[in-house]
Amino acid sequence: MFKIFVNSWKIKEIRNKMLYTLLILAIVRLGAHIYLPGISATTIKAYTDLYSTGTLYNIIAGGAGSGYSIFALGIGPYITASIIMQLLCVAIPYLEQLSKEGEDGRKKINKYTRYITVVLAALQGIGIVLNYRTMMTNPSALYVIVGVITLVAGSIFIMWLAEQITAKGISNGSSMIIFVNIISSLPQAISALVSYGQEGTTGILKVVGILVLLLIVIILIVKVNDGERRLPVQYSSKMAGRRVGGGSSTFPIKVNTAGVISIIFAISLLQFPETISGFISAKPGWLQTVIEVLRMTHPIGAVLYVILIFFFSYFYTSIVINPNEIAENLKKNGGFIPGIRPGQPTANYITRVVERITLVGAVCFSVLALVPIVMQWIFKVNVGFGGTTLIIVVGVCLDIVKALESQLLMRHYKGFLD
Repeated sequence: MFKIFVNSWKIKEIRNKMLYTLLILAIVRLGAHIYLPGISATTIKAYTDLYSTGTLYNIIAGGAGSGYSIFALGIGPYITASIIMQLLCVAIPYLEQLSKEGEDGRKKINKYTRYITVVLAALQGIGIVLNYRTMMTNPSALYVIVGVITLVAGSIFIMWLAEQITAKGISNGSSMIIFVNIISSLPQAISALVSYGQEGTTGILKVVGILVLLLIVIILIVKVNDGERRLPVQYSSKMAGRRVGGGSSTFPIKVNTAGVISIIFAISLLQFPETISGFISAKPGWLQTVIEVLRMTHPIGAVLYVILIFFFSYFYTSIVINPNEIAENLKKNGGFIPGIRPGQPTANYITRVVERITLVGAVCFSVLALVPIVMQWIFKVNVGFGGTTLIIVVGVCLDIVKALESQLLMRHYKGFLD
């Protein structure tokens, strides 16, 4: 892996892309330290010291203090809007047709995604500003309006920066921004481990146990991320001009097609009551009880978390993989799975395989997502990172390596052709 980075740095074109990506990521981190207008930095310091829990939202946003910055919403609204558009492209025929119209259709879908991003950012911005109103030096209506506009503008700017990385930098922009925000919380996590290690023999054993558990999790993430079931496909021989077509290939099915999306959806639903509470100044007692029960550290919240991961894993996979369409395409191209009749029997076979492989993926991702909860239950510590963040970090690292490999391979072929 390090050799790939060294070889990429030696090529000017790829080096410029890497520097461009680093520049944008530096802008993202700089904005995470610029507080909203009207909020006292002293109050924020006291509040974060008291309530900084290392939640997934805080970590993805770039740390607990980032929740009060102009980039507090981060890339979240854009990701949510993208997921919503993916679901709508399946549910609405017009959008489904647009998705099949090539570049023009993609541009229209991206435009609709941006509109949804603005709406989601405005709704979340209102909740955040109303929730932080008590920390404002002058909580007037003007400061509230300015705060909401600032948060929406910050989210749209982050979305634009992500698109610039995707177009001119390395790897996917949204993933890179989430990646750098998670990595920014690494010093605090290391500091927490060091403090645990200073507690004597018990503390050292805790640190060793945590590190061993995280190493196992990373290995499992890599295996699950690269794992796939390859269905053998045989093509019947046919004449294509003067050549005889045919042969065999494989149809890969990933262990977990939904990936981290199922986890993000599950967390969003569990945290929905807490998000709604941001719009309420005087929170009723029952709402506080619901919020506490739905926290993933609570047994009921943990069970619901796992159930939602399973549900969204199957739901998203059913949207992405259409066995009937795959079977029809194979039949049109003269392909078939050995031992399975073409048509509906092939579709039924693919459905069974997808359901079983999705079950394996959902179990693996549920176990990985529960790692931070298990750490708190067993070790009685909260290191600020866990299964979900590791899934994102490891996945982005693998994507970066693959992107650099493809860039190097393309340069190699280009030089060969020249």
